Amino acid sequence: MEKADLWAIETQCRAEGYDLICGVDEAGRGPLAGPVCAAAVILPHGLEIEGLNDSKKLTDKKRRELYPIICEKALAYGIAMVDEKVIDEINILQATYRAMREAIQQLSIAPNLALVDGNRASDFGVTVKTVVKGDSLSANIAAASVLAKVTRDAFMERMAETYPQYGFEVHKGYGTKKHYEALREFGPSPIHRMTFLRSFL
Repeated sequence: MEKADLWAIETQCRAEGYDLICGVDEAGRGPLAGPVCAAAVILPHGLEIEGLNDSKKLTDKKRRELYPIICEKALAYGIAMVDEKVIDEINILQATYRAMREAIQQLSIAPNLALVDGNRASDFGVTVKTVVKGDSLSANIAAASVLAKVTRDAFMERMAETYPQYGFEVHKGYGTKKHYEALREFGPSPIHRMTFLRSFL
């Protein structure tokens, strides 16, 4: 994809009168353990960051390289995590919305439009436009996807030191064969999402 394409949606939104546009995305909706993490980013319009794309299409190394560049060049960014206890209490969709809302609230500049990855959103206190596959179509959402993914991965790597038997440093809490084997042997850890393990248990 041409890099210029990553600004097509923002350019259209600017033509509609929105000048401070943030991209919002999350990481960690699917795992069996750990928090869901969301990020909100406002990049200077038209900024080209070499290699920026949907975080799922990037290598771990590339995401880690992009992380400080995005933080340095962004006009504003916010990152928020909602833990497994809250996920179990209010469900993963509501927990994701809470993380997104908190990430937007952290922005030092108030956006007048939030581009949110996916096809559903909540009341975030700002005008919202959802963008399906937004993390590969919008520069701001792509940047947010990188910040959310790198932050959550780093958290799960720290958790691997506390709970070494589960292999969190490898699968980051997702339901891999090895992860299920560890659950069978050791049972759930304090950071497992019990609502995600109901059928398994």
